[in-house]
Amino acid sequence: MQLGMIGLGRMGANMARRLRRGGHAVVGFDPSPQARAAVADEGIEAFDSLEALAAHVEGPRALWMMVPAGTPVDETIAALQPRLAPGDLLVDGGNSHYRDSQRRAQALAQAGIHYVDVGTSGGVWGLEEGYCLMAGGETQAVDRLAPLLAALAPAPDRGWAHVGPSGAGHYAKMIHNGIEYGLMQAYAEGFAILDRRRDLVPDLAGLAQLWRHGSVVRSWLLDLTAEALEDNPQLEGIAPWVPDSGEGRWTVAEAIELDVPAPVITQSLLERLRSREDNAFADRALAAMRGAFGGHRIKPR
Repeated sequence: MQLGMIGLGRMGANMARRLRRGGHAVVGFDPSPQARAAVADEGIEAFDSLEALAAHVEGPRALWMMVPAGTPVDETIAALQPRLAPGDLLVDGGNSHYRDSQRRAQALAQAGIHYVDVGTSGGVWGLEEGYCLMAGGETQAVDRLAPLLAALAPAPDRGWAHVGPSGAGHYAKMIHNGIEYGLMQAYAEGFAILDRRRDLVPDLAGLAQLWRHGSVVRSWLLDLTAEALEDNPQLEGIAPWVPDSGEGRWTVAEAIELDVPAPVITQSLLERLRSREDNAFADRALAAMRGAFGGHRIKPR
């Protein structure tokens, strides 16, 4: 199967490279000349318009979008749909909200176009290590996509699955990222406590390496933490400012809607929001209250 990859940013380009290395025919589109040139150097033909890409891919077409969630996905679909035909397959491998994926699948089905939402995990390591792929959609469409999913995964028989109907792939990825928030926060807090007692445990990088082997807290996130501490033991030059991609917020909102208590994931999201406050008003309000009712000293800024 020939695949058209839409969006040749770092993730999309690496996925195209992995598929090509696996023997699959891949062409691409990206509005950036630099992105097109980067994959062209590796023998992947890249077009400067969606029209040219759609015209080049053999029918029934398989087109995989790696574009930012929200309006960009809808705009891409709107630009493509007049050039698609019944039986074509459109994949969203980005981090879309699952309800958007359900809506898009339903709308495209009326035109006979298959839509598969694929929650994709693996980040910058996916090219070499493979991606974890959670596919949602009709069985027929996912089965057709299976050879590509198997090539992108760490191995043909693991790291990918058809997890449910339309929206299920992005729903699974949303919850996956919520769990990731909680795990990362736990590691960060644990090492912050250890950092306060370097008189007892001076080598945090060594401890992280120790925990990687045999410990119940070993994980890939711990591997990355150990590497970061080895390269920069004091984490110097790194601002305490943590962004979020939106999926943690969606997970918390879903938990509230379903009446499912999710305090760890919720608090980890709030900590990310807190990290962005250089001069937190709430903290200054707390200091003012303590000064007012107890006469406690207020530290000037």
